[in-house]
Amino acid sequence: MDNLDLGVLRTAAGWQAEARGVVLGTITRTWGSAPRPVGSLVAVRDDGLIAGSVSGGCIEDDLIAQLRAGSLQLEKPTPLRYGVGAEEARRFGLPCGGTLELLLEPLGPQSAVDDLLARLSRGERVRRTLDLATGAVTLAPAERGADTLQLTDAQLVSHHGPQWRLLVIGAGQMTDYLAQMALALGYGVTVCDPREEYAEGFALAGVTLTRDMPDDVVTAFDVDDATAVVALTHDPKLDDLALMEALKSPAFYVGAIGSRVNQAKRKARLAEHFGLTAAELDRLHGPVGLHIGARTPPEIALSILAEMTAVRYRAGGARPEVGCAV
Repeated sequence: MDNLDLGVLRTAAGWQAEARGVVLGTITRTWGSAPRPVGSLVAVRDDGLIAGSVSGGCIEDDLIAQLRAGSLQLEKPTPLRYGVGAEEARRFGLPCGGTLELLLEPLGPQSAVDDLLARLSRGERVRRTLDLATGAVTLAPAERGADTLQLTDAQLVSHHGPQWRLLVIGAGQMTDYLAQMALALGYGVTVCDPREEYAEGFALAGVTLTRDMPDDVVTAFDVDDATAVVALTHDPKLDDLALMEALKSPAFYVGAIGSRVNQAKRKARLAEHFGLTAAELDRLHGPVGLHIGARTPPEIALSILAEMTAVRYRAGGARPEVGCAV
């Protein structure tokens, strides 16, 4: 779930608290080119106010028109399909001939939106099961790595909360930018810094801070292939401790700040003192980030997340088509 969809849930919950009628739409299937991926959310209030996005705006406009015409007075979850033919594709903003299917869900106490948001605020990853016959929702912890939306004749199963995790070593200024940008991209972010002078003043909403030693943190983090580890302290005593464990792990991305000269020295230390192999050292992204000419902390943070995103999509295969090539 990205931050846009989390914002949709928060807005929908606020509308419910005001006793407004709310319909939640979830993209359940796409064929061909589609503006947003499966699982994306949109909410429509009873007066036509909308939150979120499932297209460039045309589908949202149609939902508003249907609501005002009275055709969205739903009693239970109902599927709705757009873009089946070429004319509809043009009408609904799917110029490549794509097709998009929504499940429209009238929200109520049975929808458990407040409970879901409470769990997400604690950093939990949650499996939400919607009964299509009754609209009742059950929530349960999601298994690590589970992210597939599943739709059957009886239920819709969706997963919410951070699928990807980022562990940052060092609580300096650059970490502020990196953590905030990563949160916006849907990462669960943890920052590790045992140095009192850095950790004492570090506080970002939604970010976990630990002051344990980096090697212990990486080991306890249970790093998997949905985890990135980035070392930003410039202190070999801290960065090397994290990297010696991270480079042996399944992490999809391991990066460290520093010049090419310092990276060469770092690799020599990791090989000599910690026994890392050439293959393990080849996994290190350093200097960290894409070469975009970045100089300032926010620019460097942007370059790091750009490289992490590129590596993520390469690791998972070809990037899904989400729009029309011009």
